[in-house]
Amino acid sequence: MQLEHIHSMDDVLHMLDSLFRDEGDWWDRFYADRSRNIPFFLNAPDENLVEYFEQAIVQPGHVLELGCGAGRNALYMAGRGCRVDAIDISQEAVAWGIERTRESRAAVNFHCTSLFDYPAEAESYDFIYDSGCFHHLYPHRRISYLEFVKHALKPGGVFGLVCFSLGDMGAELSDWEVYRQRNMRGGLGYTEEKLKAIFHSFEVLDFRRMRQMTQPGPLFGEAFLWTALFRKEASPSPVI
Repeated sequence: MQLEHIHSMDDVLHMLDSLFRDEGDWWDRFYADRSRNIPFFLNAPDENLVEYFEQAIVQPGHVLELGCGAGRNALYMAGRGCRVDAIDISQEAVAWGIERTRESRAAVNFHCTSLFDYPAEAESYDFIYDSGCFHHLYPHRRISYLEFVKHALKPGGVFGLVCFSLGDMGAELSDWEVYRQRNMRGGLGYTEEKLKAIFHSFEVLDFRRMRQMTQPGPLFGEAFLWTALFRKEASPSPVI
């Protein structure tokens, strides 16, 4: 029997995690049937991500994708000349992504792990991208998430986010209500104000709704999603 003692903040976080379902198992079942009519099952990158690269807002470099699913965005970034690490908690999703890399001969380093267990080196990534992971995080894990991004991103590095827009998609629940119900009803919706408050220590480069794309098509886009691009503060110049 696991000892249920709390000696640190990590113990508190793991205790709160235990109040909810096993996310890895749930997402494995979700990705198991690849024939399902799910728009992001198609191998099509996010329209905003493509725009970032085409307009040179994001440059090829060392990239980490959080919650990569079956690798559609990771594969696109690899094709743009990026060195890509991609993580997801679903073994089914990661296996699918690896198959796609073999078919396309793209080079993506896939890892089946939680981002909270991923040993990212400090200031090692030029770009971190999250399309659909953040709105599935429990409120207590936002703190860990923000610390992770700040730790892993290089000074002056860029962070991209795609998540549910409150009122169009996602549950309208207070943080406390999530724990009363022990349920996020499929993911939380966010307002522009709340997202900017959470990421207030970053410079906002772009913030808009995702453009609706015809599905199936070469690009993924759903208008119920926010797209945001932030930049981490560069290191201060040394005092001479």
